[in-house]
Amino acid sequence: MKLSKALAAWGTADFPAIFKAEVQALGTAALPLQAGMAYSSHVSGDAMTVMVLDAAETPTLLHVRAGIFYAGVIAGSCCSDDPSPVCEQPEYCELRFDIDTVSAAASVTLLG
Repeated sequence: MKLSKALAAWGTADFPAIFKAEVQALGTAALPLQAGMAYSSHVSGDAMTVMVLDAAETPTLLHVRAGIFYAGVIAGSCCSDDPSPVCEQPEYCELRFDIDTVSAAASVTLLG
């Protein structure tokens, strides 16, 4: 994954908004959200909200800690004749994005 718009915005007041938009455009499947679930078993849909919690720069990387709000469902818990709807559960996890300052290539790590 590349976060070139976020890298270009680094050091400006627009960085949090641009980072947020670029990460949200990746979609939930591109991030390790499944492993960060606490209340459900499967990520539901592609909607998520990104919040920049902290950002720092080293000579070769930008380190961005972000909070991700998303939804999950408990799949396979209903009988075929169960009339209850599938309810989404709110989920939250924190991720660290390491963005290469030359290539904009990014890696993502789920934080405990």
